[in-house]
Amino acid sequence: MNLRRVENISKRCGGFLRQLSLRGCLSVGDASMKTFAQNCRNIEVLNLNGCTKITDSTCLSLSKFCSKLKHLDLTSCVSVTNHSLKALSDGCRMLEMLNLSWCDQITRDGIEALARGCNGLRALFLRGCTQLDDGALRHLQKHCPELTTINIQSCTQMTDDGMVSLCRGCHKLQILCMILEAARCSHNCHELEKMDLEECILLTDNTLVQLSIHCPRLQALSLSHCELITDDGIRALSSSACGQERLTVVELDNCPLITDVTLEHLKSCHRLERIELYDCQQVTRAGIKRIRAHLPEIKVHAYFAPVTPPPSMHGGGPRLCRCCIIL
Repeated sequence: MNLRRVENISKRCGGFLRQLSLRGCLSVGDASMKTFAQNCRNIEVLNLNGCTKITDSTCLSLSKFCSKLKHLDLTSCVSVTNHSLKALSDGCRMLEMLNLSWCDQITRDGIEALARGCNGLRALFLRGCTQLDDGALRHLQKHCPELTTINIQSCTQMTDDGMVSLCRGCHKLQILCMILEAARCSHNCHELEKMDLEECILLTDNTLVQLSIHCPRLQALSLSHCELITDDGIRALSSSACGQERLTVVELDNCPLITDVTLEHLKSCHRLERIELYDCQQVTRAGIKRIRAHLPEIKVHAYFAPVTPPPSMHGGGPRLCRCCIIL
């Protein structure tokens, strides 16, 4: 998506637009976002995941014009620095969720600025922000009492002291995602309820067999980017006690061997509330329709790449590609 198309969206929707995803739009840059921010001042949810041309200038524009912003995803916007967090702190004080995963220029000073201004922050994702240390957690502990979710995976400079400090100050914390060292652990985790195995690319169906046997309380499981997982593994999981009595969330994004057969197996998971199936190329709309008919309350999140349109025969103006979704 280019500048002109962002301008068209912002002018057409203007103050009515509340949510927008530009995820993966590699050509979107600061000029586009400045125009957008000026025209769409009531935006509340904005996804810029993977918009790698974005810099601090975009956050300055959001700070100046978009004071109602609540959810902002800047995943992999690697040019974003502490200046962005200072700007958001000044102008976007209603911010509740911020994803800074892989924004590796961020330091504790940026987190301090953010925490001082956005003390209603509830969810913060800092995966891969390798410069962060315990000082960042102490700032969150001091200024963000509403924090319920934080992800600090791959933040290797953080220690036990930082964890203790965070937990002492953030009494509403429910989800803490970090590196878990389980070497030489001699006890089975029978009480395990949530398991995130995203991007564990060497995992096979045998892992799911073992989870189905030894983890009867499992409720949520992420297997996204586990490219060796097949329908057989999901069959073992869905036919187990946890599958039929407990399982509510299964994330299978980018699992290329998964097919509609997996959805047939998951029909027996009566408590299932959500399935993630982005970029599962062998899953079809028909398969999704069948499981929705069987489990009418379920939320299935999937993406089907649009057919590339033929070149215009009449030389029409630029069109908005369907992958640039207005939520």
